[in-house]
Amino acid sequence: MSHTNCISTLLDLKDKNITFSKNCIQETQIKNVRSKLILGTLSFQPTHCYHCGHSFDSNIIKHGFKTSRIKLVKISGFDAYLDLKKQRYKCRHCDRTFTLETSLVNPNCFISTPVKQAIFLEASHKKSETDIARELNVSHSTVNRVIHSSYEEQPLPFNSLPKVLCFDEFKSVKSAEGAMSFIFCDASNGKLIDIVEDRRLSTLRTYFMRFSKAAREGVTHVVIDMYAPYMTLIKEVFPKAKIVLDKFHIVQLVSRALNKTRIRFMNQNKEFYNKFKHYWRLLLKAQEDLNATHYFYSNCFKKMISQQEIIDFLLALDPELKETYDFYQTVQQAIKLRNLEIFHHAIQHPSDLLSHEMKTALKTLTHYQDYVKNTIETPYTNGVLEGINNNIKVIKRIAFGYRSFYHFKARILIIHKYTFEQKKKRNQAV
Repeated sequence: MSHTNCISTLLDLKDKNITFSKNCIQETQIKNVRSKLILGTLSFQPTHCYHCGHSFDSNIIKHGFKTSRIKLVKISGFDAYLDLKKQRYKCRHCDRTFTLETSLVNPNCFISTPVKQAIFLEASHKKSETDIARELNVSHSTVNRVIHSSYEEQPLPFNSLPKVLCFDEFKSVKSAEGAMSFIFCDASNGKLIDIVEDRRLSTLRTYFMRFSKAAREGVTHVVIDMYAPYMTLIKEVFPKAKIVLDKFHIVQLVSRALNKTRIRFMNQNKEFYNKFKHYWRLLLKAQEDLNATHYFYSNCFKKMISQQEIIDFLLALDPELKETYDFYQTVQQAIKLRNLEIFHHAIQHPSDLLSHEMKTALKTLTHYQDYVKNTIETPYTNGVLEGINNNIKVIKRIAFGYRSFYHFKARILIIHKYTFEQKKKRNQAV
């Protein structure tokens, strides 16, 4: 292998017109930093004049060289640069000069394509952009430009939508128009589709009306929480879609009602305050998960006791609390077992002793019982979107916040796309 081939392989240079001499690598101080400097030459015969487009002939002559210092990816931890002597030509047809171009770097740019590719790859991971800039010897503004250009290269197709969508919201940036930003994804594979700055109905209606009528009518199910504007939006924009309430939010509704009942009873009965305060998690635990055989010493009860005995003791103190607890367990079991009959019996024949907090939750379940039916009859949940929201929180925390919604959105989409593609490759390999 020749000397030029060795250097080209080391630097991952695809342009065969760049050549190197034997003593082309130097070690020098650049911007007061110990760096590796590589000397190269770009020379070939162009096919035409870059300005007037005239085909190469005797009137296009060599006109010296122009040296450009190009940033490369670090070598052995050192900042690396390429001093590239580019052949210049003069065209006598238009009386102008031009410099040869290379695929290594864009015209009028001094950051190599491999560095930009490395920036994009690093930006696809959960790390701060300041760290990326420092590791690759570029400015923070350069990292921003690469992220924006990568995002702009992928326009959203408005002529197609997945059959099943997941809707949710998250807190984005202070400069965003609404208090919360809207996010939606494909429920079947978890692929993030887009992020909208504002989750208000007027904004979302305008946004989704940009999709074709055929695409909107092709949506069969939409999974949401109990946010009423989403329900109005779905009825207006997706006429053939069924509304599916997320299972977690249904259980969360009744669990919060039970917890409020416990707190009220706890504050009214100071004698049992510590017991209700200490073992509040057991009241929210599924009945079948309570251990009735394992005994442990409890400081609150001053004796050996099991989880089941603790629950039996607490519920025996108040009939209202017991009925509220039983209703909570019934709804939880109906959702878990996907048993529509149990759910309908629970909401149609409630006990008169239910707490007013649980009665409020019951009214909500009764009002949305058709949507809960869709929840029980279909396997769709918002779990995949909740996972994406957790990743968004991590991205935001690592960067110590974002000021620009556009930039925050671009970073989220780049990270999620890379993660989604890596997961897809692993699944295909398996």
